[in-house]
Amino acid sequence: MIASYRTVQKHGADEIIIKRSRFIGQALPVSSEEEALAFIAGVKKEHSMATHNCSAYMIGERNEIQKQSDDGEPSGTAGKPILEVIRNMDLKNVAVVVTRYFGGIMLGAGGLIRAYTDGAVAGIQAAVPVYKVSHQELLAEIDYTWLGKVENELRNRNMRMGDTEFTNKVILRCYPLSAEADSFADWFTDLTQGQGNIIRGEHTYIEHSELP
Repeated sequence: MIASYRTVQKHGADEIIIKRSRFIGQALPVSSEEEALAFIAGVKKEHSMATHNCSAYMIGERNEIQKQSDDGEPSGTAGKPILEVIRNMDLKNVAVVVTRYFGGIMLGAGGLIRAYTDGAVAGIQAAVPVYKVSHQELLAEIDYTWLGKVENELRNRNMRMGDTEFTNKVILRCYPLSAEADSFADWFTDLTQGQGNIIRGEHTYIEHSELP
């Protein structure tokens, strides 16, 4: 897993008007090419009367999948600028569609590139760019006598927490940054004087508005 990447939080849509043409930008977080294609197909169905539904998507930790479509616009004037917006905003695992309803005024190649660029930016901003940061799930197992002290120290560290399990032991579900998992485990062992136990769970990505 990479330490972090930037994507969008949710589906978002926004509209701009350029020389009477409507450009509707939509963006969606996706985890596979199948999801991206399904999203594009859904937008095309929703806007089946539109002049064009141009799109691009970028998927993979190393941007392994990058596709674009001009959907009938002159080559290089729609899909490519949409993909360039995704690339320049350093986004991963995102699909973008910009729908155009022609308003009767020709924009020219340069005008189309600017329009599809602005439409893509509008859709992405509506979808709210966020960071996904790698965290390590650690299950901190303690006796009940340690609960108050450990919870207080975890609050002081602003530790991200999940559900707590209460059985014959207390199990606190902690999510330190993956890069800090080992140091957190050492800190926990020192705090509990070796009486606590750490069980490693899965790596997971957690959403942040900015990089921690």
